[in-house]
Amino acid sequence: MNKYELALVVNAKIEDEERAAVVEKAKEYVTRYGGTITEVDEWGKKRLAYEIQKMREGFYYFIRFDANADCPAEVERHVRIMDNVLRFLCVRQDEA
Repeated sequence: MNKYELALVVNAKIEDEERAAVVEKAKEYVTRYGGTITEVDEWGKKRLAYEIQKMREGFYYFIRFDANADCPAEVERHVRIMDNVLRFLCVRQDEA
């Protein structure tokens, strides 16, 4: 099992319930493909470095999880088509 981190930038113009549903859906994808979520870190609303889809702000979430090597590709495949996710990045964390 490897350690991964999924970073999500979620649309800031949606309601709190919708934003929570987006994060829950991403967590559901991780567990569906055999991952175990270890931590969810919410950074809150931050100003974006550049405008994305005519938006200047987004909510940042970091989901850390343990999974096999094929899980991140499947999670990315599903997160890529989610409506309210502006940007995402899934990276493997070093053991050190």
